[in-house]
Amino acid sequence: MKTEEKGGRDKDEVPQPKELDAGALFVLKSKGSWWHCGYHLTTSIVAPPLLSLPYALSFMGWFAGISFLVVGAVVTFYSYNLLSLVIEHYASLGRRHLRFRDMAHDILGAKWGRYYVGPIQFAVCYGAVVACTLLGGQCLKAMYLVWDPEGGMKLYEFVVIFGVLMLVLAQIPSFHSLRHINLVSLALCLAYSACATSASIYIGNSSKGPEKDYRVIGDAESKVFGVFNATAIIATTYGNGIIPEIQATLAEPVKGKMMKGLSMCYTVVTATFFSVAISGYWAFGNKAQGLVLSNFSDRNGVHFVPKWFIFLTNLLTFLQLSAVAVVYLQPTNEVLESLFSDPTRKEFSARNVIPRFIFRSMSVVVATTVAAMLPFFGDVNSLIGAFGFMPLDFILPVVFFNVTFKPSRRSLVFWINTAIAVAFSCLGVIAAVAAVRQIAIDANTYKLFADV
Repeated sequence: MKTEEKGGRDKDEVPQPKELDAGALFVLKSKGSWWHCGYHLTTSIVAPPLLSLPYALSFMGWFAGISFLVVGAVVTFYSYNLLSLVIEHYASLGRRHLRFRDMAHDILGAKWGRYYVGPIQFAVCYGAVVACTLLGGQCLKAMYLVWDPEGGMKLYEFVVIFGVLMLVLAQIPSFHSLRHINLVSLALCLAYSACATSASIYIGNSSKGPEKDYRVIGDAESKVFGVFNATAIIATTYGNGIIPEIQATLAEPVKGKMMKGLSMCYTVVTATFFSVAISGYWAFGNKAQGLVLSNFSDRNGVHFVPKWFIFLTNLLTFLQLSAVAVVYLQPTNEVLESLFSDPTRKEFSARNVIPRFIFRSMSVVVATTVAAMLPFFGDVNSLIGAFGFMPLDFILPVVFFNVTFKPSRRSLVFWINTAIAVAFSCLGVIAAVAAVRQIAIDANTYKLFADV
């Protein structure tokens, strides 16, 4: 005999999927293969912020820095796989989760999805768009100054140029439509990582670079907060925040496909993250700058590698940034489509195309304006990363798994998941405090539309 749960539904009854809204129907089309999933994952994780890894190591030193790089890779791969298994489990029950907030709503309750996971994911992803726009402008400016060191163009002008490119890319209709762009993005990240690694090795072996010094400098307080800032940088670099949305692009059946995509992605992660981090820190030590590309020239404009090489590396980075930015626009696009499109009308009808163009363009204009106004957004992004990437990528996946599968409290899996949740909750709080401290320190240098 069937037993009944609250609401009168038979316990053994498989719930029927909800009718898709416009955001899920138009943006999160489920048509991709595991190869396409691998391209999306690589673009969302292996992005130009990896060029800041030598800087992170300068706060931690060799042993702690490399150790946390390894921990970050192992824990995120494990967490993303757990998240994928949870999604596959609910899909087998007829409740396929296409969005992070849908998972939180179903597993933890409606308030978690609406008031916690949804807003945090939106802030993290939109913050990533702003950061990519700013970094894209900085790459354009670096390319400009290579050939015209006395040029008078300001950073905000280059940010606007990047924003114009984003206006075009933002109109690409669905996440699945980005698969070819993200294949090119995969090649680009390998290319600029190889350029950064080879340049670091070249400079490190020449007499042009700084004297190698691997000591962690500063007083005790600065060292402690430096470690937590570095932790936030590394965690944010491994961060994703859109695993459910990426898995939503897979055609059914989804079982096993995400694991293949993750394996492809983390092969690229291993090749790029560790080569750039180790070579950059080896070459520049505690003088490694926020982006290792900045170490290829000194403040007097003297280049340690050929001009064309600096130009090429920045060009490759700039091109991939446009792909990364448009990937992290997808959650925003999905929300906008849900609010302003009509799922009962055709995707490319005037009723849906006009609002899509208007509101996507507005979101890009806002992101570009913020990036141009606040060229110190990196400090704010560290705070967003501590509050956002830590929960989304390190904590919630293990919580979702434990709540869904209820492993025995005597099992190793339960205690590994619990240890990850507790450890990264503590790290997230401390990293947020460190980020706020850094914002306070840098506040005196803040200036709207500054040319940095």
